[in-house]
Amino acid sequence: MRGLTFVVGTGRSGSTALSGIVNTHPDVLSLNELLSSVQSRGFPEGVLAGGEFWRLLADPNPVFERMIRSGVPMPEFLYTRRPGRFATATTGIPALSLMVLPHLTDDPDGLFDELEKEVRGWPARTAAGHYEALFGLLCARTGATAVVERSGYSSDRVPLLRRVFPRARFVHLFRDGPDCALSMSRHTGYRLIFLLRDVLARTGAARVEDLTEEQVRSLPPELSQLLAERFDSALVLGRELPSAGFAALWSEIVVRGVAHLGEVPAPLRTTLSYEDLLDRPREELTRLARFIGVEPLPQWLDAGAARLDAGRRGASLRLPPAELAALREGCAPGTRALEGSRG
Repeated sequence: MRGLTFVVGTGRSGSTALSGIVNTHPDVLSLNELLSSVQSRGFPEGVLAGGEFWRLLADPNPVFERMIRSGVPMPEFLYTRRPGRFATATTGIPALSLMVLPHLTDDPDGLFDELEKEVRGWPARTAAGHYEALFGLLCARTGATAVVERSGYSSDRVPLLRRVFPRARFVHLFRDGPDCALSMSRHTGYRLIFLLRDVLARTGAARVEDLTEEQVRSLPPELSQLLAERFDSALVLGRELPSAGFAALWSEIVVRGVAHLGEVPAPLRTTLSYEDLLDRPREELTRLARFIGVEPLPQWLDAGAARLDAGRRGASLRLPPAELAALREGCAPGTRALEGSRG
């Protein structure tokens, strides 16, 4: 395995399209939403036996299971589009199966079984050692020489990833603030994030997992019900949420992300603008490939450029001038942080 690269950012910034493009490079193992799947619980301290590590990958993500149960799945949940033997209503969908494995194969259940048979027998080692072994196993299976992990809403995990993988590289993928904020406002996952942030602001809790029963009882019903094992989908999809609030969310994530990435040694980080990808796809994909450590193959560049061109034609966000101005004002701190990070 030649190297490990994390593509981080706010999400809703063209990252899903980029994962699809990276996945077509024959020398790259593209891990789609691995961080989102296992979250911080996937990186415990100390040593783990192979079976313990496998449970981190195989146990269903409780937040995503609640979303599926409540009828508000995210479009990134690839497994639910062509379901196999796992289901939320019965077995639960393994964290690794929901988004990661369907990105790699048309038979995610088969790959799940293949990995389980191997990983459960691994010796005790740190989480980092297990992940490196897992990446090596998948690279050997596919012939890849480089690993690229891409998760949305991931820039806050940069300090954790640096501790676990000190030699990893980082690509900060970002998109123009108002466009990204508006896209967030239309996305199930970010609408839920927006509402859960309101829960934390009202209660003073640092994490939803830390809420006490008393704090939950203090919330308005339309917020407390979101914490149940099943909730009414209209609580997320049916209400009007202020787009300016998503601008503030984008800005906060970007400001923190730029600060985190500023601590990464310069040779191990780079930036990538979605707008630059659309305007200069071959040039930017060439730069990305070389940073990752693979050759920018001509056929790969052509296919990637065509995919980005199709995305440009399919997405057009237009707003009234007053709303656009409000979004730009809300995004301003993050925009200034991005400009500073690019020199």
